[in-house]
Amino acid sequence: MTALIALIRKDLILFLADRRALLLNLVMPILLGAFFGFVTGGREAKDAAKIEIAVISQDDHVISQKIVKGLKEEATLSVKELPLEEAKALVLKGKLNMAVLIPEKFGDQAGGALFGGKEKPELLIFYDPSQTAVLAMVKGMLTQQVMQSVSAEMFGGKSGTKFIDQSLQELGKMDEANKNKGELHDFLGSLKKFQLSQQKTEVADTAATADSSSALAAKSTDAAKSANAAKAANTGLSMPFVTKDQAMTAGDPVTNKYNGYAHSFAGMSVQFILFMAIDAGIGILLARRLGLWSRLLAAPVGLNTVLIARALSCALIACGLMCFIFLVAVFVFNVHIAGSLPGFIGVVISFSLMTASFGLLIAAFGKTPEAARGISVFATLIMVMLSGAWMPSFMFPQWLQSLTLIVPTRWAVDGLDAMTWRGLGLDAALPAIGVQLAFAAVFGVIALWRFRKN
Repeated sequence: MTALIALIRKDLILFLADRRALLLNLVMPILLGAFFGFVTGGREAKDAAKIEIAVISQDDHVISQKIVKGLKEEATLSVKELPLEEAKALVLKGKLNMAVLIPEKFGDQAGGALFGGKEKPELLIFYDPSQTAVLAMVKGMLTQQVMQSVSAEMFGGKSGTKFIDQSLQELGKMDEANKNKGELHDFLGSLKKFQLSQQKTEVADTAATADSSSALAAKSTDAAKSANAAKAANTGLSMPFVTKDQAMTAGDPVTNKYNGYAHSFAGMSVQFILFMAIDAGIGILLARRLGLWSRLLAAPVGLNTVLIARALSCALIACGLMCFIFLVAVFVFNVHIAGSLPGFIGVVISFSLMTASFGLLIAAFGKTPEAARGISVFATLIMVMLSGAWMPSFMFPQWLQSLTLIVPTRWAVDGLDAMTWRGLGLDAALPAIGVQLAFAAVFGVIALWRFRKN
């Protein structure tokens, strides 16, 4: 027991002696837990991240205007009115979640379709295929706004009165043998009487409470008659519109469909190749601890040569790993490089160089392999988390979505997405390539300065 206790005491002393590693082991889970708790709501209710959509209204009818106004008032939506082509381009690039097109004469057609007697107009929705859950949410809010606007206008607006008058005239011209004519005529007549009584009530004197009560009772009676007549004539209310969803991807929409494996492989390859960079950086520290660096520097080899060679070898390994991972994704999981192949290669090379310089940065600031592992794992997890590889970035608060643009992994994941399932061209890959090369240069310069200082 004495020997056992002594060995346990020795391990505890060694663990507690490395204050840096101890601090990271305590702080890292706390910060990660706090971050995910904050993003998912925390203890108090917070405003959810707004869903960014565009509305293209080609109809000036009062119903269409009410729909646009209602969508803008939704607390969970951020609505922009844009031209059609601009809105489609932003959805294609992932800058907007979706775009809703309200076509010409939608208001007139939706009013006629409310009672099931007219052809239903179509709302066209262009959406980001990676966000089908958001599509369902927006379609629910859109249905609510359309039903509210159409029913309010048909039962109490000028368009509703006009529609009823036209329908009654059309019924007068129909064949007398039509068995539904009488019931439908009674239904529309009761509805018109309801509208007239509602208009009279709105301009009546507020002191006439008895008259108002009678009017309300008359309304209820007329509404009940209308409902019974509609039931008898099979002319009940129906959804006054239909939606047509179109996933926004470049190229042929039949062959270039969204593949969830493309995004997951992009995120996971970025994460685990960064972990490889951690091992490369720690390998430098272990080599220095074992005296291998002293032997290398004693030979006619400069410090810059040693570091650059280490960085290039790490970049080649990262590039090879990324290519192999996506070969498996292509041949096993049917992932397509639907965009620019040179753009995809450029994103892979720039990410590999950024990864290599990140490994040098770890070695430059890590005093011991143990401490370097802790801080580098923490930094890697933060970068991967903010890139949207774990949790979709649209779930982040609005300010955080903008802040993640300063993280190189966000550009790596977005660049890989653009070249695979989004099917974009080389111009979409250039920003991601440029930002990652800039980070690679900054990391490399800082690492070389730190090594020389030490």
